[in-house]
Amino acid sequence: MGLLDNLKSKLGPAKGKVSDFAHRHEDTVQHGLDKAARVVDKRTKGKYSEKIHTGTGKAKGAMDRLTHKGHDRATGSSTPPPDSPPPTT
Repeated sequence: MGLLDNLKSKLGPAKGKVSDFAHRHEDTVQHGLDKAARVVDKRTKGKYSEKIHTGTGKAKGAMDRLTHKGHDRATGSSTPPPDSPPPTT
């Protein structure tokens, strides 16, 4: 058993707890990310606004993955987020 396999087996139960926490407190965490981004942007006087915005977006994406939003594990199908525009054909 390799190092990564050993690590995955030990972190398996924690992933369920983190996912459950993220699902129950999603709004609070999203609000906290936005607030932290605003504070950092203000303190850096907008110098790193784009990087802060990118990082916040990635953190929110990670939250969505933790809560299993937009992906049905049973069917393997993906659905767009509710605020995205409908696909054009």
